[in-house]
Amino acid sequence: MTAPSAERNQRPILDALLPRLPQSGHVLEIASGTGQHVAAMATHRPDLIFHPSEPDAARRASIDARCRGLSNVLEAVELDACRTGWATPGAVDAVVIVNLLHLISDGEMSVLLDEAHRALSPGGMLAIYGPFLRDGRAISAADRAFDAHLRAQDEAVGLKDVAVLETVLRVLGLDVEVVEMPAGNLMIFGRAAAVPGL
Repeated sequence: MTAPSAERNQRPILDALLPRLPQSGHVLEIASGTGQHVAAMATHRPDLIFHPSEPDAARRASIDARCRGLSNVLEAVELDACRTGWATPGAVDAVVIVNLLHLISDGEMSVLLDEAHRALSPGGMLAIYGPFLRDGRAISAADRAFDAHLRAQDEAVGLKDVAVLETVLRVLGLDVEVVEMPAGNLMIFGRAAAVPGL
């Protein structure tokens, strides 16, 4: 499987993400989709071990096929990250989420972020990429149309406001950095506190 949008945004995502990933350890990608992003990250960062996840079986097969030969990518696991209880505390050093938040409800987002935070090791990083509202408004006609299209299919989903996301991440105790990306998208980083003295 190949997603044209993943091809388009892959380079900007790598440019923002690669310098901020940990120097070693484990990276969990949530909703890995076609596997394009995890394969690219793993190719550029052979020093890290990547854990792709995806609830859809056909997409997990695509991920595994795309990552075959990359020794630092584990087999894709089935994971619905919007359900409580999946996180093993401190198990990974980074969690990456690309183009997911606008496809889930506010309640599901709260569960996802809480679980992702629990999964982070001390000093670990959460990275979230996608389109967002600013002050409750879409910043382009394309984003406005996309948001309306999503809400017409399911009124519980749609673009999230970046200010809301920043607030949630800070409540979880993460230091937040927002990076402007092409096409009006954002990359939002949340870094967990390190253990004092380390």
